[in-house]
Amino acid sequence: MRLKMFKNTFFPIIMGLVLILISCGNGVRGTKSQERSIKTADHGARIAKNESPTADLSQQPIKVGANRTENYLKVLKGKRVGFVGNQSSVIFKDGKRKNDKGAAYTHLVDSLLSLKINVKKVFSPEHGFRGTADAGEEIKDGLDPKTRLPIISLYGDNKKPKPAQLEGLDIMVFDIQDVGVRFYTYISTLHYVMEACAEANIPLLILDRPNPNGHYIDGPILEKAHTSFVGMHPIPIAHGMTIAEYAQMINGEKWLKNGIQCDLTIISMENYTYDLPYSLPIKPSPNLPNDQSIALYPSLCFFEGTNVSVGRGTDTQFQVFGSPELDKNHFDYRFTPQSKPGATAPPQLGKLCYGRNLAQSEVAPGINLEYVIETYRHTSNKKTFFNSFFVKLAGTSQLQKQIEQGLSEKEIKATWANGLEKFKEIRKRYTLYP
Repeated sequence: MRLKMFKNTFFPIIMGLVLILISCGNGVRGTKSQERSIKTADHGARIAKNESPTADLSQQPIKVGANRTENYLKVLKGKRVGFVGNQSSVIFKDGKRKNDKGAAYTHLVDSLLSLKINVKKVFSPEHGFRGTADAGEEIKDGLDPKTRLPIISLYGDNKKPKPAQLEGLDIMVFDIQDVGVRFYTYISTLHYVMEACAEANIPLLILDRPNPNGHYIDGPILEKAHTSFVGMHPIPIAHGMTIAEYAQMINGEKWLKNGIQCDLTIISMENYTYDLPYSLPIKPSPNLPNDQSIALYPSLCFFEGTNVSVGRGTDTQFQVFGSPELDKNHFDYRFTPQSKPGATAPPQLGKLCYGRNLAQSEVAPGINLEYVIETYRHTSNKKTFFNSFFVKLAGTSQLQKQIEQGLSEKEIKATWANGLEKFKEIRKRYTLYP
């Protein structure tokens, strides 16, 4: 009798558990299905998620946002398009990535025009649409020789698109390869494009690309008093975000004027993680010619605020540093900057510089302050070592004072710790990748 009662009771319990498990299984599949479409995030951006998630992303080629044409062509069809980009705005053919002469990619503007997308005008950041202008060089508006499209410069006096320049556009596209560093001005251009689009009620489509310095977060948090075009937001120097993630942060933290928000659609990458090494097939600017220079850039760019050359006017830009005022008995490398395309009037032009060659050195993750500390200790004139640009690059007046006071790298970085921890918590809200 007891056995019969147990059977009668146990059977419906088992069936109920089976139904619950089936229901839960369907729920999981539904979530994955939703990730394959363009989703709306909590901070308002519509995001085309990874369509083919895999357990081992290191074995899969990274597919940048521009290559996921099926996700954004339908958004652009029948619309008048403005394009923000430069020489890095390319589509890779068959997943291949070669150098500038390999012809394994085509410029996205050329591709869009061939697909009958109505691109009306191009907006270019620092260094211009073809990426050949010097750092800080004034870039004038003009026509692209290949496409005959009007090019509007977003550098110099016109950093933010004017209402008249946006007139007649239905949507803007932003596709630029960034390097994940606060003072690299493409994220400042992104800010102003987002702000102009928000004010004009024009949606912005962002095609995401890897951050080659995305595997670490480091540096002092920018102080509001030192806001400039080389540092617009309270973030560390190496922020560990892709450009699309950064756009979400700009929106979510309400950094645009009057707290307005831009109507964002993001085409994310496939098979990308922050720890995956990514070799840029096209140099993002004239003086970052290779992976080594990009890896050293967060550390060596401090020298742009000193009298020390970082190799502009040589073939090893941002891979060497030196100055005529450094101790030639202490530093074993010699170079002389010359006028070159992309560096027509480099610092220390024609002068013999003493310093270091890091072109073959291993670059550890993180900002290396030893380079600046060492050169300051061994300069012949400490009073002229720093210039006013150093504080803008650092985003704080404290770093120069700490170096002048003789603090070690460890002591200086200890003062960054609290700010970095707070930033990392904020960053979590906007990340798209594992």
